[in-house]
Amino acid sequence: MVTRIVKMIFRDEAVEAFTALFDERKERIRACPGCSHLELWQDRKRPSVFFTFSRWDDEAALDAYRRSPFFEETWTMTRALFAERAEAWTVDAMHRLP
Repeated sequence: MVTRIVKMIFRDEAVEAFTALFDERKERIRACPGCSHLELWQDRKRPSVFFTFSRWDDEAALDAYRRSPFFEETWTMTRALFAERAEAWTVDAMHRLP
């Protein structure tokens, strides 16, 4: 299993457009083959800062999603709303406590 965390900083006036876009597309993202979990987080102190947290069966599933036309379209629309360049990490859990 792979975990993907993406940090996105939006222009203040674009926050509502982004949340609407995410709401419209979240079920399709979650339904992508290999995606087992999807969350959207918002920073409490800086409401224009968001993170997506997703889990994928493996790197191949994540890569297939990132090469899909659906991702390309979604990312193009999302990127147009950025105030800064996004940052992304693909990580492995080292410890999990029940």
